[in-house]
Amino acid sequence: MTESVPGSASGTEAGYNRDVCLPLMLRTRLATATAVAALASGLASGLVAMPARAEMPVSQMRAANLARMEAERINGGLSRYFTASCMHQRGGGSCMVNAGPNGYLFNFLGGAPGWEVNKQAASVETRILISPDGSSVVNVEYNGTPR
Repeated sequence: MTESVPGSASGTEAGYNRDVCLPLMLRTRLATATAVAALASGLASGLVAMPARAEMPVSQMRAANLARMEAERINGGLSRYFTASCMHQRGGGSCMVNAGPNGYLFNFLGGAPGWEVNKQAASVETRILISPDGSSVVNVEYNGTPR
């Protein structure tokens, strides 16, 4: 049985064969539903391994964001300055050099936008201490020529 699309001259020009297409659509939907059910079942039973994400304090993520934003501010804004890629990683990546009772200490390089991807030398080094709760700048220990 051929069903035509309204406005077409015949059922075979712009139409489809219901006897062929309908069972194919049902098989596709059934296969998709079966795959989703199997995945959900595996997740529920713990059989499907999901990559574990290391726990990181919210305060560290907040501190890294604040340290990056403060460096951007004191160095002229994003149109003039961009931090090293480590400061764009979760929690400051390797730029976080110490986490202790005094707060989070970050040390990182920066430069003109594109400096890192264009393999240019950094023009600024920043060392900044953020409070233990990640909400305030305690001290900008250094912001100058890379040492």
